[in-house]
Amino acid sequence: MDFDFPPHDDPRRLVVRAWLAEHPEPTGRALAEAGYVAPHWPAPWGLDADPIHQIIVDEELAAAGVKRPSNQIGIGWAGPTILHAGTQEQKERYLFPLLAGEEIWCQLFSEPGAGSDLANLGTRAVRDGDEWVVNGQKIWTSLAHHSAFGILIARTDPDVAKHQGITYFICPMDAEGIEIRPIIEMTGGHTFNEVFLTDVRIPDANRVGDVHGGWSLAKVTLGNERVSLSSGGALWGMGPAASDLLDEVRGGGGCDDPVRRDHLAQLHIEAELLRLIRLRTVTARIRGEQPGPEASIRKILADEHGQRIMELAKDLAGPHGMLEHQRAGGAPDLWGWHWGYLFSPALTVGGGTGDVQRNIVAERVLGLPHDIDVEAGRSWADARRG
Repeated sequence: MDFDFPPHDDPRRLVVRAWLAEHPEPTGRALAEAGYVAPHWPAPWGLDADPIHQIIVDEELAAAGVKRPSNQIGIGWAGPTILHAGTQEQKERYLFPLLAGEEIWCQLFSEPGAGSDLANLGTRAVRDGDEWVVNGQKIWTSLAHHSAFGILIARTDPDVAKHQGITYFICPMDAEGIEIRPIIEMTGGHTFNEVFLTDVRIPDANRVGDVHGGWSLAKVTLGNERVSLSSGGALWGMGPAASDLLDEVRGGGGCDDPVRRDHLAQLHIEAELLRLIRLRTVTARIRGEQPGPEASIRKILADEHGQRIMELAKDLAGPHGMLEHQRAGGAPDLWGWHWGYLFSPALTVGGGTGDVQRNIVAERVLGLPHDIDVEAGRSWADARRG
């Protein structure tokens, strides 16, 4: 693993600083056109940046207090898939507005009967000339109520194996026949939605990749999803991290309770392990190697780490932890400790449950079989009883 990062006066840092000096309060569009939203993307949407160059851009933007546009599903999942398999017209139409945060995206994958077993989906798309007529239901669709577009997979051939006969579409969320119903969370708000599609017509020009070739593209999307959801922060990058909690404790005069001090130390250790796994991934990519199942390993650790951060924050707050705090002016404390505590149970479910991620690690790292050998299990149990 390489711990040596470019020095303070690295020429690539100076380029970013010079641009920031000219754009002290850059818009999302300006950041996108400069290649600073997704610097690893190819030009003109990015800088073809290697992992070290990406970290340099991240550090310089953070030092200047500049935040990238918020469009997690668009930038993290939809965009890479369009880059991978979209037409030139699709790239030119969607990528810059997506990077700039001008058009929010959602993901229309999960269904009531096809969550962990995503390929078992029942939403159908039937071709009608230059359009596809889509009928079905999606669930747990984050940000559907704010989105301009959704990435949609639907079954286009019901007579083949379930991983075949699936096609990938870009779905306008204002299309006739789309109904969005909120799923109210215990936070009091809603991030997730049910989406019903009734005779929704999608132009064939919105198809990404080949007809019936959507499962391979869904895997591209899901691979990017794992990486995105295991990134910084405690709440998929949306909320405070362990370092923020430690800063709060230091600012409040420290903690004398030995059990809580031990828990704080454990959070620091976990945060360092997650940081080192990220550096290992960066090093592998610099060498031209594929990280493999590390995204799943990091997501398992990061999700449970985030839950422990929020639980300890509530514990440290004592009786005050029972109150819903608000910001000045009465605004809700979104992305803060109270909201984070209520939201954190979702971490080990969204983007692939912890159990599914452990199955991936079991198969790809430990070499365990994909299916349980029931007869071998019975023989073992019989031997134990004997």
